[in-house]
Amino acid sequence: MQAGLSPQQQLYLCIDQGGHATRAIIFDGEGRHIAEGYQNISVHHPQADFVEHDAEEMLNSVRAAIDKALQQIGPRKTEILAAGFAVQRSNIVCWDRETGAALSPIISWQDRRAQQWLQQFKPRAEEIHKTTGLFLSPHYGTGKLHWCLENLPGVKQAQSENRLCFGPMAAFFVRRLTREHNFYTDVVNASRTQLWSLKSNDWDAELLTLFGIPADCLPECKPTRYNYGTLDIEGADIPVQLVTGDQSAAMFAYGRLQPDTAYINTGTGAFISRPSGRLKIYGRRLLTSVIDQDDTASHYVLEGTVNGAGSALTWLEEQHGVRDIELNLPRWLNEVENPPLFLNGVSGLAAPFWLADFPIRFDREVTTAAEKAVAVIESIVFLLCANAQEMKKLSSPPEQLQLTGGLAVLDSLCQKMADLSGLPTYRPMECEATARGTAYLLAEQPRHWPENDPGIWFKPADNPALKARYQAWTDLMLATMRKSA
Repeated sequence: MQAGLSPQQQLYLCIDQGGHATRAIIFDGEGRHIAEGYQNISVHHPQADFVEHDAEEMLNSVRAAIDKALQQIGPRKTEILAAGFAVQRSNIVCWDRETGAALSPIISWQDRRAQQWLQQFKPRAEEIHKTTGLFLSPHYGTGKLHWCLENLPGVKQAQSENRLCFGPMAAFFVRRLTREHNFYTDVVNASRTQLWSLKSNDWDAELLTLFGIPADCLPECKPTRYNYGTLDIEGADIPVQLVTGDQSAAMFAYGRLQPDTAYINTGTGAFISRPSGRLKIYGRRLLTSVIDQDDTASHYVLEGTVNGAGSALTWLEEQHGVRDIELNLPRWLNEVENPPLFLNGVSGLAAPFWLADFPIRFDREVTTAAEKAVAVIESIVFLLCANAQEMKKLSSPPEQLQLTGGLAVLDSLCQKMADLSGLPTYRPMECEATARGTAYLLAEQPRHWPENDPGIWFKPADNPALKARYQAWTDLMLATMRKSA
């Protein structure tokens, strides 16, 4: 807390850059929402397995969202103490060291263009997992960076002229949106490149050589909270004092992490995380992820990832012509009693199964939009529960779940999570957690971080039909994986 200021007088600008939109939200020092700017972004699919954003459009979305938020508070913008970025992890981009101009699109974490190239490294997959905490997967940065080096003339030329920079999208934001143009990134986003060693806490020289990635093109890594530069905003000097990943920030939305809680955040993907403090826990089918680093230590979670969450509903709309899904889902979830099973390989099958090219299908012919949509929602619940079961093998079972993000607004989804997991499930009143968690970290993790309106607890109920569908879905998933192997 800045000396002389009450928590109500402290203002923090939090930029939440997600898969379909950028939000800039201003909070005070007690976590109260003061103002918000919102800007949609485009997603491009130039060919199969390619998922991209235009780099300049992305930067403009951040600027536009910030401008909208600042306009709402008028002259108080000079009172903002600090700003922070919480962005999509595993997004990468290449740019010119001298001008900052983008030399590639922003390649999304959902992108799988490098899956064939990565197959050659399978014999070293276990070693890579132990070093980075990540599985050999096209979703992480290294394959995308290699693809840019091999396929983009502008990137090749910049490299030959010693003008090439590349790395996490977060580093590109720091370069282009701050006055100082620093070449920095944070540890959370660096760790999602699959080039960062959790053991040495640095870029891993052996992996850089293995994957053919030049070290001098990668940014310097800093702790989560650091002086990254000053936002280049007319009429206000706002220091950027935090850079992190969106899923990492979301866990801190309601204050200090509770070791007895498994945190679920839903958006384009869905992520379930179990805090392990300073202890790195390695699971055969789960990720070990750094979520925060200060001057003394890094802090970790055991993480399961579901690629097809909000993106699976988008797939349903685009591939099956199901319209107005968001509007109709609450009613459909109440009406459909025996939905089909959906084998959810949208954007590739991640934890705990790990199969990048997995066939997507319903287990029977489906004619109604309601049945299709409910089957997709249940598949997300099933994948999250499969990850939760995997976590139980590695640490004491959690005593409760906390569910946030866009899909958390669905009462039925929350109740199904509670019923299938057997755990009380808490949904805060404010489900958009990433920006609020960013504010908590910017405010230096105060002891008092009130939840101004209490959320809802969903108590587990006996649901034999849901459990039977989950068992049938599990059997069908494993049988399909054996055929696909």
